[in-house]
Amino acid sequence: MQGLVYIFIGVAGLAIGATAYFGFTFTPIESFVTALVFVCIAVVMLERQLRRRAENRLEKAIEDLSRLLATDAQAGAVLGQRINALADENQGRRLDGVEADISVLGTVVRQVAEAVSDLEEIRKREQRRANVSIAPTADSAPVSPAPLPPIVEPEPIISLELLKQAIDEGRLIFHIQPIITLPQRRAHGYDVVPRLMLDDGELADPPDFMPRRGGEAVVRRIERLCLEEAVTISRRARTTGQPVALYVPISRAMLVDAIGIDKIVTLLDANRAIAGGIILNIADDDWTTMPTSERAALAAFVGKGVGLSLINARSLRLNFGDLASEGIRSVRFDAARFIEAPENFTDFHTSDITSYVKRFEVDLIATGIHTEQQILTLLEDGIALAQGPHIAGPGPVRPDLIVERTPAEATPRRA
Repeated sequence: MQGLVYIFIGVAGLAIGATAYFGFTFTPIESFVTALVFVCIAVVMLERQLRRRAENRLEKAIEDLSRLLATDAQAGAVLGQRINALADENQGRRLDGVEADISVLGTVVRQVAEAVSDLEEIRKREQRRANVSIAPTADSAPVSPAPLPPIVEPEPIISLELLKQAIDEGRLIFHIQPIITLPQRRAHGYDVVPRLMLDDGELADPPDFMPRRGGEAVVRRIERLCLEEAVTISRRARTTGQPVALYVPISRAMLVDAIGIDKIVTLLDANRAIAGGIILNIADDDWTTMPTSERAALAAFVGKGVGLSLINARSLRLNFGDLASEGIRSVRFDAARFIEAPENFTDFHTSDITSYVKRFEVDLIATGIHTEQQILTLLEDGIALAQGPHIAGPGPVRPDLIVERTPAEATPRRA
């Protein structure tokens, strides 16, 4: 197309040269120069127009490319946000939850199949009895497992007056008993155990002197000293770079005392840096019968960063989601009773209960370990935390982590 335009320009220049020669009586040289000037001017104007058109096209192409790059940048930003969102999600925990659900579902299906099989067997047995007209005997009746006997706590052998006197004399000391992980047998945490030093140098454990009925003031005094000791140990352990988890006993006697609650809240508020390593042990019986006011006191403690541990659980048929929302971090049960009759604790298979509870971030702790065989059985059931005399009994804390108390300091201050 461009070559045709040049041909037209050449023809027009030739026509102008002829017109100048024949019409205006120019000389041949003047006519040639006139035609050449016309051709040069026409070519320059054409090239200018073509260049301007090419520049316009280039500018438009650059604008289109800029818009495309901007669109790509936006798409890249959106993709980056989605990748970051996927990276922030804990896929492992979600997969663990799905695996736990599948495991529980498989257990339920297996149990339903076993129940249907048992019912079918009973129906066939009854049909055979009806056919032969034989009355059922006592031996043919299904035998249900005998319920486990309730936990009977012995009465203390040390009277309340002797206990008060011993505390006033500064003979109340605090030891720690480890909770270990299985199978590594590493320390997961420690129970702070109050012990009483007798006149002959022997040590009395809490079942020997803690009041069962009455003596709420003494119980509050012991639990307050126990919590102060735990705070001191935790603070010094954190200073040495070895933070530990300490389990401290607490009872309803403390939760009904408004002054004691305020002191604990103040103590925890002043030690928020180490409050996360302190867990309060509350008995299962106290938890189930606890009124709203006492739960509010526990909620105030949890609000300061401490956790709760449910001890002496009679059953694992619990709403672990609600327990976790109220600050429960672990549930303890007696290992011997669980191994002897697991059906009294849970409807799940023993190997599935741990994975089910783990999805709520609640730990199961087996207590009262007396033999190595119990540990092996718990390992087969997937129980990861254990405590008991076979593992380790209560022992003294390192000297650099304890606080020395005089008899005057052991005496409670009056409000």
